[in-house]
Amino acid sequence: MKLALAAFGVTPPRDPRAFLTRLERLASEAALAGAALLALPEYFSMVLAGAVISTPDAQAELAHVVAHAPSLVADLRAIAQRHQLHLLAGTIPMRDEDGKIRNRAPFIAPSGALAYQDKQHMTRFEAEYWGVAGGQPPQIFATRLGLIGVSICYDSEFPLHVRAQVMAGARLVLIPSCTADAAGFNRVRISARARAIENQCYTAPIPLVGQAPWSAAIDSNIGHSAVFTPCDTGFPPDGVLAAGPLNEPGLTFATLDFAAIDTVRATGTVLNHRDWAPPLPPAPIVELS
Repeated sequence: MKLALAAFGVTPPRDPRAFLTRLERLASEAALAGAALLALPEYFSMVLAGAVISTPDAQAELAHVVAHAPSLVADLRAIAQRHQLHLLAGTIPMRDEDGKIRNRAPFIAPSGALAYQDKQHMTRFEAEYWGVAGGQPPQIFATRLGLIGVSICYDSEFPLHVRAQVMAGARLVLIPSCTADAAGFNRVRISARARAIENQCYTAPIPLVGQAPWSAAIDSNIGHSAVFTPCDTGFPPDGVLAAGPLNEPGLTFATLDFAAIDTVRATGTVLNHRDWAPPLPPAPIVELS
């Protein structure tokens, strides 16, 4: 399965149409390269606010994107259908039925079928300053490509969040991220590598990148896309299958072999997946087909 990871730059679009055109071009590039899944970063949606906001105002930026979330999701579904891609549409802050705003990752099938993974653990900025609330526990998505988990940025720093998804059958965990400095980038990067080793699975961080002086919410963003693997038989010795350039927007491609995951879990030099203790209950499966 070929995967396309989109490090997404924070240059403000001229207008909402230009923002959608940019997403359309990424989807077209991914599809033409033979990718079956395109993944975007956490809070890529906040770049949309740059079309109308030029003076940093975190609350105004959040309110703008929340107000446009339903139409953005509809546009993303149409893009996935046009290009026949599975699309992890980064994250979009959305107002929930209880009135709270949650950081939510839409996962869209080529058919247009749609399900969500919430971010469960909030950073201090999200919880204390922005007022974004934690959401539902981890689940996994049943796709034509296999069972896939999503662990949003800070969530990936908690081993049990990813472990619940792996125990339910995930061999790939996507990690859309938005990190403001080198420390945050390294926390997510190192955590993603640890999750790949301890679960004998693929993990893939996808970052927001660049400087946005127009924004108070996404003003500084550091990172690069990557695909991490077990450091064992059949995989790169350093556990890095692919890595994009630091702080540069664009697509990073990798071809994943889920059979190799099954093999290393059965006959690897070490058997981390088997030897994890204590056993945990599996996450619920959400149909996405």
